[in-house]
Amino acid sequence: MTRIVVLIKDFDSAKQRLSSALGPQARRALAAEWAEGTLLAVGPGALVVAGSETAAAVAREHGNEVVVEASPGGQNQAARLGIGEAVARGADSVLLLSSDLPLIDAATVDRLLDWAGSLPRPVVVAVPAVGRGGTNALYLAPPRSIGLHFGDVSLAKFEADARSRGVRFELYHSPELALDVDEPSDLASYRERQRAG
Repeated sequence: MTRIVVLIKDFDSAKQRLSSALGPQARRALAAEWAEGTLLAVGPGALVVAGSETAAAVAREHGNEVVVEASPGGQNQAARLGIGEAVARGADSVLLLSSDLPLIDAATVDRLLDWAGSLPRPVVVAVPAVGRGGTNALYLAPPRSIGLHFGDVSLAKFEADARSRGVRFELYHSPELALDVDEPSDLASYRERQRAG
């Protein structure tokens, strides 16, 4: 059984790198909007690791199981917590998703899961982010097949870790999952796509 694990930061502390382009209220509103969009895309039944009770409440409204971080410590810590909970609940594979993917939809998630689930195990499937060598989604079968390396240049770290353990590593390119909005340039790209419609 594959379990989708969505990582949602506290909305008030999210998107700090956009502070030169957006004020606190605008950053909070975007973080909440994109988290809701991700939750709609994955549907009810996902496991959400929330960085605050506010984020947890949004996840519960969408019918998800929620684990609230007692002391948020970044994406790797949240992912580790999510994997542990998913395994405890019977998962033999996980899909880790960031919650700041403004172009995500249900069909995109389904295509990724169908493709990744068809591959021989053990396997790691990473979805590249636009720029900075980051990773926006990570499929792990089994869930603890490699370590966690989210952050800048994480893609290369995931690949090196998988290869060092003899685990198959695959990239899955998806325009809908590639754009996460961390920097003002990302925000400009997102707004340009909205205008192009």
